[in-house]
Amino acid sequence: MITLSVDNTVHDFDTWFEVFNRYEDFRRGSGVRSYRVVRAADDPRQVRVDLDFDDLATATAFRGALAKIWATPASRDQLAGHREPVVLDLVVQRTLG
Repeated sequence: MITLSVDNTVHDFDTWFEVFNRYEDFRRGSGVRSYRVVRAADDPRQVRVDLDFDDLATATAFRGALAKIWATPASRDQLAGHREPVVLDLVVQRTLG
């Protein structure tokens, strides 16, 4: 599994999340298999989105499409900043317990 990990700084998590949810169909149509949204426990403005893909080519194409999303007025209003997305290759996942 390939994961595209995006670190964002947002102005307000709840408002940002409303905008994020508007792109559900776009994510589905762009090959996202699943995703996780997490935020820093001590600063809810620090948000990470991990998007899972079947292959590197699809994740790389989606990374390119993020620039178009970030350029929309709604996204520009909500994002205080973001780091360059990182593509990760899952090596081991184990559930203990």
